[in-house]
This record gives sequence, C-alpha cells and structure tokens, in this order.
Amino acid sequence: MDHITLRYDSVLSDVHMLLPNARHLMTRLNHVGQPVFISNFKILSDVERLDNNDPGENAAEEKCDDPREKDTNATQGKVGDEGGQGNVEPCLDEDGDLDITHRPRKNPVQDSSRDFVCPIILKQSNPSLEQEEGNTDEEVDECIKDILRIEHTMATPLEDVGKQVWRGAFFLADFILSQTAMFSGATVLELGAGMGLTSIIMATRAKTVYCTDVGEDLLSMCKKNVTLNSHLTEPAGGEVRVRQLDWLQHSLCTDVEVDFSWTEEEVADMYDNTSFIVAADVCYDDDLTDGLFRTLYRLCSNFTHTCTIFISIEKRMNFTLRNMDVSCDAYNYFSHSLSQLRDLEDGRCSFRVEQLPSNVAQFLLYERTEQLNKTQVNYT
Repeated sequence: MDHITLRYDSVLSDVHMLLPNARHLMTRLNHVGQPVFISNFKILSDVERLDNNDPGENAAEEKCDDPREKDTNATQGKVGDEGGQGNVEPCLDEDGDLDITHRPRKNPVQDSSRDFVCPIILKQSNPSLEQEEGNTDEEVDECIKDILRIEHTMATPLEDVGKQVWRGAFFLADFILSQTAMFSGATVLELGAGMGLTSIIMATRAKTVYCTDVGEDLLSMCKKNVTLNSHLTEPAGGEVRVRQLDWLQHSLCTDVEVDFSWTEEEVADMYDNTSFIVAADVCYDDDLTDGLFRTLYRLCSNFTHTCTIFISIEKRMNFTLRNMDVSCDAYNYFSHSLSQLRDLEDGRCSFRVEQLPSNVAQFLLYERTEQLNKTQVNYT
C-alpha cells in the first residue's frame, strides 16, 4: 500500500503527490473500506512564514542560492578556460566506457535517517475503535503545537474528492491566518468542507465554525480531524461543529436520528449570527456549482444581517474537444455563475463581487501556483 494505484476514473490531489512519503502514513480503513492516510502540515511562525508579495524576487533569490547552478557555472568556466589549450581528454573506465564524476551528495543514502514505512492493515475501523485511538493521541498532541494533522484518502473517484486535501483549502487557510482581527469571535459557515482543514484553521480565529458537507463516511473522517487538532482550536476558544448540509436539498436536516443533523438551536444560531461563509475548491461539476449558488442565495436571503463570502478555487487547465484548446470549463462556469449572482435584482438580496489579490503571506507549506484565485462576495 506504499504505492498509489490509479484507476482510469481516479483523481489525486497535487498536495498528496508532492508531499514527501515520510509525511503521510496509512493508518486504517474508513467506514466504506477506503485506505486512510494521515499527513502532518506545519503552521509556520511569523519568522518562518513565506512572504509572497514579490514572487519574482523570491524566485531570483532561490535561483542564486541553488548550489547546482554554482557548480554548473564553475564547470562551464573551467571548460571555457581550458578550451584555448585544446580539448579535454575524457575520463574512461577500464572497459573504455565514459566514467562520469558525480557531485557528492549532501546526505548520503547510507546516513539517511528516514524510516521505511510498510503499513499493515489489520482490520476495518469502527466508531468505538476510533474513539480509543483518539484518546491515545493526546500525549502526541502536546508535542506538536504547530502541526496540523489531517486524515484523508489518496486517489478517489470524482464523487469522493472531498476526502482528499486540495490546494484551495491551503490558500484560504493562509488568508484566514493573515486576517486575525477580521474573524476574531465570529460565527462562520463553511460549505463543502471536505476533511475540515479550513474549518480547523478558522477555529483558531473564530468563535464557532459550522463545518458542513455530505456523506456519513466523509463527515466521520472530518470529525476525526477536528478531534486530532483540538490542540490548535481549544487554546483559541474556537469550536468546530461538523454538520450535514446538502446543496441539492432545500432545507437543513434536523432529524435527531440522523448523524450530523442540526438542532433547532444551531439552525437559529447559524441564521442569526453567521458573519462569514467560506468555501474552498468546491467548483468542479456544473450541477454542484448550480447547487452551491442556489444555497448561497437561500442562506443569505434568510440571514438577518449582512454577510461576507470568501471562495477560493484553483483553475485546472485541460485540453477539451469542445474548445479544441486548453481551457478550464469548471472555472469558466463558476465565473459565469458569479456574474449572474452579481447582476441579480429581486429586491431581497444584493451581491457585490470582488477579486482579491493572491499575494497573501504563506503560513502552510504547499506549492502555490498562479492558478489559485480568491473571490470575495458581499451580501447586503
């Protein structure tokens, strides 16, 4: 299980592809039998964080600091100097083959401290076992105050992509961590929360976060992540409530016999006190995008006050037969839906759309690309 097997209908987040193997370990099977991995993400301090105000400058510094470039320049200079004295004789081994001299490794393989991980699945998890495992992690949490621990799956079909972690969630988390005063003491609703990374980060700033999505197995994994990261949220006084919210339904589930249903008090609190709605990487299917915007309109039209919406999304470029060119149909449809929301005039709601800059400081380590976008929608 160390090797990821991709099927023809599998989708795998770049976050998991680029993460070193030592940083994610398979721990168990979830309720539907999917392998569950756990990844650790370090929250950078003010001293460690990456400033993205001038990406070109950072890239130039990295280029200058690259020892490989220095070695290359030195080699080229040496060859150039010797060029006037004649050709350099190639170095051959005893068989007459070209013997290439390699630059010494900084960390030789034999001195590597990395442990090879060969996880073994013993049994499928159940809620009682998960509770016991959560209790054993308390001592570990004491030692990793600045580590965000997220359980997730790896390659999944498109309908299960919420069980992975996506760059849009990191991008939105960076924005939240950079806006301490804005979210302090607020009530926040996240739509399409997936594994709950953004909600957990938000709970380090806000008072109450309603972390919503659909699917009992997905919500169970999300709730486990909330428990794993209580060392981040509890000192800040934030609370994350994992609840079911289906964009294709017209009402919230309040059936007490259904897991992750809402109480009447929570419904009232959400409508009366929610100041912010956030969503990250939730637009990849046109029908679900329609459901998202219908849900936003329905929620905002029932709020008793103004609300600000933040949506982060990554453009995923693909060659399409429809356009016979590289395009991002999902993002184009999202932009079209935003325009419709902005132009809506029904006498009840008014929405103002604003594209936010992407040069916010980086508090989490991930590859930030130019395809990441963040949109602010103000409802009045």
